[in-house]
Amino acid sequence: MKFGTKAIHAGVTPDPTTGAIMTPIYQTSTYVQRSPGDHNGYEYSRTHNPTRTALQDNLAALENGKHGICFSSGLGAIDAVLKLFNPGDEIISTNDLYGGTYRLFTKVFERYGIKFHFVPMGDPESISTYINENTKMIWVETPTNPMMNIIDIAGVAKVAKKHGVLLAVDNTFASPFLQNPLDQGADIIMHSVTKYLGGHSDVVMGALVLNDDELASKLVFIQNACGATPGPQDCFLVLRGIKTLHLRMERHSQNGKTIAAYLKNHPKVEKVYWPGFEDHLNHDIAKKQMRDFGGMISFTLVGNKLEDAKTVMENFKLFALAESLGGVESLCGHPASMTHASIPQEEREKVGLVDSLIRLSVGVEDADDLKKDLANALSKI
Repeated sequence: MKFGTKAIHAGVTPDPTTGAIMTPIYQTSTYVQRSPGDHNGYEYSRTHNPTRTALQDNLAALENGKHGICFSSGLGAIDAVLKLFNPGDEIISTNDLYGGTYRLFTKVFERYGIKFHFVPMGDPESISTYINENTKMIWVETPTNPMMNIIDIAGVAKVAKKHGVLLAVDNTFASPFLQNPLDQGADIIMHSVTKYLGGHSDVVMGALVLNDDELASKLVFIQNACGATPGPQDCFLVLRGIKTLHLRMERHSQNGKTIAAYLKNHPKVEKVYWPGFEDHLNHDIAKKQMRDFGGMISFTLVGNKLEDAKTVMENFKLFALAESLGGVESLCGHPASMTHASIPQEEREKVGLVDSLIRLSVGVEDADDLKKDLANALSKI
């Protein structure tokens, strides 16, 4: 099946009891057994739930993987991955990443003896210099949050395989429609399902997708043992959201291109970060590993004044000032004080995350209306 067909049909079958075309919300905590241990594959809803099973199968299919594992949030999914490791193990991460991931790495798991190296990954070969006998995993975001840096997944996978370490890719910004890291050699894909997969700003959820049976078994054990599982209502909403993922991502990408071009030519805008520009660092890699360039854009203002950034965001009418991204509605955020506030300023500024940087999640509204909203807000500074 091609992607649009998989989004609607993969992992989903009519309800065997009634023939309902939509997967039912199995709002139950437990399941009746005929005899101890004699059941239909479901014992307790932390362990398994039919609505969640359908979603997990659907997500696996979208990423061309064998195993989908859902969690109550994206950070819950990352937490499960980190629980694969032991004190003394080391993980190499991109130095430009979601602030919540950085916080989990440094404020939680460093306390348990896991060491993290945050390094630029524009050149995959440079990663080898940080690998030693304790290195167990490379953690990649691409495009990165919020600088939209592009990392060569196939190139990093080659390095990871050479040294016998795992490669995990946060694919949240691209979604399975734009990019499939397993096909590029990754071992684990992580999604904040909250974002593009759900697509309607009404669910918080995370997911992992992978092919390796043994690794999947370990992660399913952690999912059940630690209990960060989503409820059936949320799984139902994500299944519904995914049915339009391909349509939404086409429009997000189309609007993203329009808005990025508008900002690049605006006299009050200093820099625009969007991987679709030919002069964007590693654009050729983005062109090779992505189907389109998405609706995530970051930009800075001439003069780099925090007050100007605040003025712009306070004067938006359509771009709502809010955490998160990937919904049908356009959002704006200020990473330095919102999503990335947990990263020290000197570390933020090393990657270009300055005080005037604004991150846009371009929605699926009419692009002309979005341009007018930008023009009005920028006119206030």
